[in-house]
Amino acid sequence: MCRNIRTLFNFEPPATQEEVRAASLQFVRKLSGYNKPSRANEAAFDHAVEAVGRVAQELLAALTTDAAPRDRELEAAKARARVAKRFGLEAG
Repeated sequence: MCRNIRTLFNFEPPATQEEVRAASLQFVRKLSGYNKPSRANEAAFDHAVEAVGRVAQELLAALTTDAAPRDRELEAAKARARVAKRFGLEAG
């Protein structure tokens, strides 16, 4: 799994269109091996990003859970703490 793709389901507030697009872009980059496609591949690359984004939005809308929504700030704080522990940095 690409480390830059984050879980988008069951957060309060819900994932934004920009977050879904960013995850879609990372997914297509990973699959294609391109960070930025050549002009010859640009249309196919952009089409794939849009298609993956549409499907991702459909998936997020269809998923259900009984779990309480996760708090974005709390999850970000946990991630910062993991990074600090991993790299021996002060949490801040």
